[in-house]
Formats: sequence, C-alpha cells, structure tokens
Amino acid sequence: MGRRLVLLTLDNLPDLPERCRSCVFWELDPVSGEAAVKTGTAALEKESWISAVLLDWGSCGRVVYVDEVPVGYVLYAPPAYVPRSTAFPTSPVASDAVQLITAFILPDYQGQGLGRVMVQTVAKDLLRRGFKAIEAFGDARWKEPACVLPADHLLAVGFKTVRQHHAYPRLRLELRSTLSWKEDVEMALDRLLGAVQKEPALRPL
Repeated sequence: MGRRLVLLTLDNLPDLPERCRSCVFWELDPVSGEAAVKTGTAALEKESWISAVLLDWGSCGRVVYVDEVPVGYVLYAPPAYVPRSTAFPTSPVASDAVQLITAFILPDYQGQGLGRVMVQTVAKDLLRRGFKAIEAFGDARWKEPACVLPADHLLAVGFKTVRQHHAYPRLRLELRSTLSWKEDVEMALDRLLGAVQKEPALRPL
C-alpha cells in the first residue's frame, strides 16, 4: 500500500472531502462564518483563507493519499489565523504553540495508524520551524466526525490536557518531548510515505 502526505495547496484543495472544502467553522469568526454559509460564499472564503495563510505563514496542512487516492487531511496554523478558537471556553491557545485545527480520515482507512502519522508529520514540520508545541481543542463528547477533534484521539496520539472542560478541553503536545521519537518519525516518513517536500525555514510569528 503506497502512502504519502503532500503539502496542502490550492491545487489539491479539491481533494478534501466536499463538506470540508466549504467548511469555514475555524477560518472565520462565528458571525462571519454564518453569513458566508447563508450567502453561499463559504467555499470561496475557505480558499481565500488557505491562500492567505500559505502566503503569510507557509505550509498549513497535509493531504493523505493511499495508492494515489485522497483519504484524509490535517490542517494547522498559529492561533492568530484561527478566529473561531477565541470562542471556545478553554481559549486561548498558548502563544508558543501552533493550533492543530482539524483532521479527517475516510472511514475505510481508519484504524491503520494514519492519524498518528499525520500528527508526527505536523510535529516534524513545526520542530523544523522552531515552534515549541501543538495545541488543540478536543471534543470530550464526540460521537461522529465534526470540526472539533475527539479528545480521546488526541490523548491517544500523545497530547496532554492543559485546561480541563466537560465539553471542550484544551490539549497540548510538547514538541521537545517528541525528540526521542524524532528518528522514528523520519523513518516512518521516509520508508512508509516517501520523501516529504523540503520547505524553507520559516520563523514563528
């Protein structure tokens, strides 16, 4: 089975699941997001957001392919680019962290370790770019795929709870603690996924 993770760009944005291509839950504040949905401009807003983050900050996501079929993706960015994050009861995301915004894997490809590999890939990227941690809001009552990741999944791939909440805890993965498995990450990427494109070093905000 050939697996690879490719940088998310405007060119492969159409490979995201249809409902995700027009979802602006994270990319806009609640009022603007609702307005975009009502006016039918959500997909354009999503494309505009990705374009702006790519130009201003750099890589903000990966698309997962298995045998050249797109099966999932992950999206991440500093909290300054994620307006919805301020609406959560456990906000704000720490200033030294990048927010793991959301991720998704098609049901037929779940349970194969792709979620862990996605997190490892993001960790490798952010370590290279000089960041200290990844933070995410988890859904403690998660029942089905949604914009907020299940808290149990985040805990399973190495995150720790930094602010408790009955519904939306905030979790954190210290990238320095991943140095011990950094070589394993490199091996997983090189052997299982193929060479990941090298990116210029970008300074954190």
